[in-house]
Amino acid sequence: MPSQALRNRRKKINEISKINEANNLQTKLEKELERLKKKADYGYGLKVVWLPSYDSKLSGEVKNDIIYIYEPEECEAIKTLRHEFLDYVVSQSIEVYKSITNKFIQILNETAYEKKEKVVETLLKLLDESD
Repeated sequence: MPSQALRNRRKKINEISKINEANNLQTKLEKELERLKKKADYGYGLKVVWLPSYDSKLSGEVKNDIIYIYEPEECEAIKTLRHEFLDYVVSQSIEVYKSITNKFIQILNETAYEKKEKVVETLLKLLDESD
């Protein structure tokens, strides 16, 4: 049976190995993102962060120009990065339409509110006159 010191040393080596693997995958993801940005000539402000999780319901997501990858396995993490990058590019292309639609809805809401207020004022006048 190995001594406690030997077990502790093996444990440290195992921890260092896991850290090296994580750093290696983070580096691979960063290189893949750079490759995607160059090929697409788009998304130059994006960064990638690998946060492996076996509990996450998401494989990845983009928040504030950071692509978060939750897949713990290398192959799936790279696939997820590609998916999230493409999703980001497509989403950016429809951003103009979203902006215009939201502005249109805002104007419609303001107009509807103004009309409703006029109707309420008219009804109040009718009530006042009927007394």
